[in-house]
Amino acid sequence: MAKKKKLIKKSSLKTFSFFLVFSTVVWFLVQFSKTYTQLIEIPVTYTNVPLDKSIAEDRPENISLQLQETGFSIYYFKIFNPELIIDLSKANVDGTDLVYRIDDHVTDIKEQLQIDLENSRIIQDEVRIPFQFKKEKTIRIVPHIDISYAAGYNADEPVRVTPDSVKISGPEKMVDTIESIKTRELDLTRVNQDLDGEVKLDTSGYGKISFYENSVRYFQKVEKFTEGSVEIPVEVINIPNGLNLAYFPKSVVVYYQVNLKRFDKINRSDFRVVCDYSEINEGDDFMVAKVVEKPELITNLRLNERRIQFVIKR
Repeated sequence: MAKKKKLIKKSSLKTFSFFLVFSTVVWFLVQFSKTYTQLIEIPVTYTNVPLDKSIAEDRPENISLQLQETGFSIYYFKIFNPELIIDLSKANVDGTDLVYRIDDHVTDIKEQLQIDLENSRIIQDEVRIPFQFKKEKTIRIVPHIDISYAAGYNADEPVRVTPDSVKISGPEKMVDTIESIKTRELDLTRVNQDLDGEVKLDTSGYGKISFYENSVRYFQKVEKFTEGSVEIPVEVINIPNGLNLAYFPKSVVVYYQVNLKRFDKINRSDFRVVCDYSEINEGDDFMVAKVVEKPELITNLRLNERRIQFVIKR
């Protein structure tokens, strides 16, 4: 009999617990289904700041939304805290403020926040963002492009970029220190045809600087090249008066590359190779040969011998 009473008590406790939980859930559902009015702060993020302007640090960080929604919607806003993204390219200039009028952007705000603004409303009529004009300046663009050509190919002119300069804007102290900017590093190998491509500017490290262009096109005309050589006599300069100097070799071979179309324009008389006796270090028995005159058309110049041995005759 005692066992039966115990079972009845256990069953009653389970039934009571079930109805307690059920009634609690129903109560919460009823309460959350009701409509409430509550003031909520919505965080604001700004995008598309005009390049010639810098917005102030003390800009508004929130807008106030008077939300008239069910408890579920209000709970969602409090938990997930959605933000409003304000596109400053759509704001108007008023003195030293950018003005974003709420009534002009109702559709965009409704889509972002997923709310019905017929029942709810944003307290502010407008968001005013103070700004300062940035200093502007045009700087050179330096190509950071490393090119290695296929055998038999080269270029007469260095790689060029267009545009060759870019306008920047930002805080005056920073802008004044910048004279040029490099492109991102680009390695091109086995090049055997004209170059024509795009490369981005390396804007890393310029956090507060705005660039009116972010990339440039690079060009270079690549042509067939051939190797030529010519034997040139070695000339020794700055020999002290009365010094009898003998040196060897008396001539060196100059190797060079030249555009195949211009090969016939290279003459032996275009070159001059000299050794400067005044540059000899004490104890040395050689001089260093240098090419001091050469045609502008040639590249990759080298000598078969740079050390010129010498003796002083007594």
